Amino acid sequence: MSFETFNLHASLLKAVEKLEWTVPTEVQTATIPVALSGKDLKVCAGTGSGKTAAFLLPLLNEFIENPQPNTQTRALILVPTRELAAQVAANCEALAKFSTIKCLTITGGEEFKVQAAKARKNPEIIIGTPGRLVEHLERQSIVLDDISHLILDEADRMLDMGFTEDIHKITGRCPTPRNTWLFSATLNARGLGAITRNLLVQPAVINTTDDVDAASIIQQRFLVDDVKHKDRLLVLLLNQEVFKKALVFTNTRDHAERVGALLRFHKLRVDVLHGEKQQDRRNAIMVAFRKNALDIVVATDVAARGLDVEGMDLVINYDVPRSGDEYTHRIGRTGRAGATGTAISFVAERDWNLMASIERYLGIKTENRVIQSLKPKYQGPKKVKASGKAAGKKSKTVKTSKTKAAAKAKAKGKAKKEQKRKIGSTDGFGVIRKKPIADFEP
Repeated sequence: MSFETFNLHASLLKAVEKLEWTVPTEVQTATIPVALSGKDLKVCAGTGSGKTAAFLLPLLNEFIENPQPNTQTRALILVPTRELAAQVAANCEALAKFSTIKCLTITGGEEFKVQAAKARKNPEIIIGTPGRLVEHLERQSIVLDDISHLILDEADRMLDMGFTEDIHKITGRCPTPRNTWLFSATLNARGLGAITRNLLVQPAVINTTDDVDAASIIQQRFLVDDVKHKDRLLVLLLNQEVFKKALVFTNTRDHAERVGALLRFHKLRVDVLHGEKQQDRRNAIMVAFRKNALDIVVATDVAARGLDVEGMDLVINYDVPRSGDEYTHRIGRTGRAGATGTAISFVAERDWNLMASIERYLGIKTENRVIQSLKPKYQGPKKVKASGKAAGKKSKTVKTSKTKAAAKAKAKGKAKKEQKRKIGSTDGFGVIRKKPIADFEP
């Protein structure tokens, strides 16, 4: 199958050819015809599967073939992070290169007044994060009265980040009827059902491949004893592993900054990416990473979504992620679009149960790996007590020994009490005698 099969506008086919896309991916093949038919969509698609083009191509095709120059913004694409917004915008501009369609990115970290001025030019497509979009709506600098297409990209991540209320505020300003397309890494994310019922009308449900592809991503774990052990192991791996680009994930900004400083001390080409960085600085880091001026980026989960860098072949979870979905999106930065990669997780004793629950949730098994020079003292949880008949016998034995000990203590206490009764009586002056009275008689 080729892109010509979809009967897309000539300008889009020209852009696709320029991008050197030859064969549509699985999610594109399944999604584009349904989207072109005008149905609502609920799509589960893996990272690196080409889902961005799966919604941009039918959207742009509709706007090119049915221009409405006198309307305001016609499409709103909601995404969870600035990085993903930038990625979607770059794809949109590349695909719309030979048309007059304009898109605008609305995210935090950029000058509000500049965004408002650009919004007044009525770009056909706005790509934005929920928080900043709500600000614009409250100040009435963006109007959504002419929205015909609403797209929620990585909806599960937006819900995880606490954007549920903002999503309802934004979608409440969009008119109906409209086309609503929802893309998610999982169809069972918490809160996704309610969003689906409230926003989508008889949607077509499309579920393509799983995010975690065992064939393309080698998944390993190292058991670790403490933070110092983690640090030594991380430095050793980044000096000895063969990789083009590596992402090191931590759970907090402070951890990211400390690990980044550690790696810089060891003369590695590294920078740090997290939500407290100014947008200009975040953009500069990503440009340097893509241009090979950096080999390693230490990041919090702000970079787990929308960070698509060619040549990313190593992901290290310095901190175990908080959920299976987060694990999926972290390691999904490698092994993209048929490439191979390695994902490594550092698992301390306190992380064991969390990592085990992630493996059960995703139906995977990470390979245990050891470097002998840094072999951990911690070797995993101790064996649990025997079950079945053996456990029953053991329990009975313990119970019997406890009963005997209690009986013995009771008997001893009774004997002492009897002895006190015999020798503990007082004489006529109220003195407690220490020996039987008979012993004091001449």
